[in-house]
Amino acid sequence: QVQLVESGGGLVQPGGSLRVSCAASGSIFRLSNMGWYRQALGKERELVASITFGGNTNYADSVKGRFTISRDNAKNTVYLQMDSLKPEDTAVYYCYAIIDHGLYWGKGTLVTVSS
Repeated sequence: QVQLVESGGGLVQPGGSLRVSCAASGSIFRLSNMGWYRQALGKERELVASITFGGNTNYADSVKGRFTISRDNAKNTVYLQMDSLKPEDTAVYYCYAIIDHGLYWGKGTLVTVSS
């Protein structure tokens, strides 16, 4: 049984920073791509950032230059450092991982950007 558990969400003021983490656990042979999606109230889920096992990254245009995705392969963990946060970044952030050719999702962590 594979699990993805996110942590680090919360309330932050506009212009502030927050880091969310996602750790994969369970029976894992090969952990390849990992990343983050987000879903704001009333909107569709959208890709925020992704990272390959080798560290190649991809970002949504809306977060380029503000968000940084990274991973620790020894810990099966992916991170999303979010800087210069804007109210429009408010959403539930979901991590995902490709593990042994299967797609797994975390339950999500809420990030609220508000003064």
